[in-house]
Amino acid sequence: MTTKYPHLRQDFLASIVVFLVAVPLCVGVAVASGVPAELGLVTGIVGGLVTGFLPGSSLQVSGPAAGLTVLVFEAVSEFGVGTLGVIVLVAGLFQLAMGFFKIGRWFRAISVSVVEGMLCGIGLVIIAGQIYAAAGLKAPQTGIGKIAGLPGAFADTLGSSKALASLAIGAGTIAVIVLWTRLPKAVRSVPGALAAVVLATLATLALGLPVATVEVEGLFGVVQLPGADAFGELATPAIWGTIVAFTLIASAESLFSAAAVDRLHDGPRTEYDKEMVAQGVGNTVCGLLGALPMTAVIVRSSANVNAGAKTKASRVLHGAWLLLFAAALPSALALVPIPALAGILVHAGWKLIPFRQITALWRGHKGEALILVVTAVSIVAVNMFEGVLIGLALSVVKTAWEASHLKTEIVDKGAGPVQVHLTGNATFLRLPKILDSLEALPQDRPVELDLSGLHHLDHACRTALRNWAERHSSAGTEPVRVTTAA
Repeated sequence: MTTKYPHLRQDFLASIVVFLVAVPLCVGVAVASGVPAELGLVTGIVGGLVTGFLPGSSLQVSGPAAGLTVLVFEAVSEFGVGTLGVIVLVAGLFQLAMGFFKIGRWFRAISVSVVEGMLCGIGLVIIAGQIYAAAGLKAPQTGIGKIAGLPGAFADTLGSSKALASLAIGAGTIAVIVLWTRLPKAVRSVPGALAAVVLATLATLALGLPVATVEVEGLFGVVQLPGADAFGELATPAIWGTIVAFTLIASAESLFSAAAVDRLHDGPRTEYDKEMVAQGVGNTVCGLLGALPMTAVIVRSSANVNAGAKTKASRVLHGAWLLLFAAALPSALALVPIPALAGILVHAGWKLIPFRQITALWRGHKGEALILVVTAVSIVAVNMFEGVLIGLALSVVKTAWEASHLKTEIVDKGAGPVQVHLTGNATFLRLPKILDSLEALPQDRPVELDLSGLHHLDHACRTALRNWAERHSSAGTEPVRVTTAA
């Protein structure tokens, strides 16, 4: 056995660790997304038993992600839980197509600032929304509403003993997770999130606190194939924006996670197009089961690597343990207090905010820092999809502007022709400045226009320069002499 499977022991132990990390996160993400807790476990099971078998990234672990919580909640609120499966199914098919057409590798070209801004915006919305959940209060629908309503929420909490007890459980959960990292290594073999949930559950039971707990429906009770009515929603134009958002954000998060996981180990590198296919297969299955969408998750993946996993067997086994837990111990979920899950997600949202990256970017690349902040603010102020589009558009504009570096030098010795030297890249973005300089030249003097220093001259600039030269030549004493690169 050890000869045929030389890494079986390491992978088995790693799978236990990943399973223990995954349970509270799967349940917490599902509850925060507005769906039954078991659906989070279903997605985790598919991430292990289906996606885990497929090639792509050998040590990356997939499942429901906190990063999609906001988007899923919005989709469920607008279209209903029954339609969620169709959205996830079509998004999975899109991912399959992108993988087969080898588009996966191109996600690495997305500006890191946009991705970091996306995670930052998601983190802010998660934190704001889960504070309400921790206090047992109903959160406003919009990101701005969640943040603006926090002072009132705290005031309401102070006036209610039930809300204070609930908030205390949530705050205690966060404190345990933070302090757990400072305990001896032997103790830290138990994941902090799991320890926090267990302690919160015990405290709630021992003290008889009036705290809401997870509602349990049973694994097979929540799994439902999308019906004809759900597929009929595809005729609604609004649903396609949600599908595209699921596809792009889940794909980007998975592939950026893969790049991060590759830096944690010395094993085989990620094959991005195959990983895209693996994610597509997983989301297609999740859609057929009516479950949450999946992405590769950096928390579980890093736990897998740090626990000593060597092959994909660890992530497959973690899916098997999730299936056994969901089938054999579903009633255990009914004991878990919801504010404890909210505390886990507040901590997860905080980890999504890239404080160090923002500081580093501001010092060296203020434009990239601005893109990050604008993307995050747009997600909070508008929504996930449009916020990411705003960030991407700003990134493209910045890149185009930087690619249009142009220097215009005018040499006028008082006698003879006026010499104009253009160097750099002449694009339509710089055309107004070029024409302003040329049209300010005296009409009664000959002009020598030197274009030999240009690296790039786009069609708009070429046409505009030719038209200007013709006008100046017809009004002046001599034709404009134009010098181009050989």
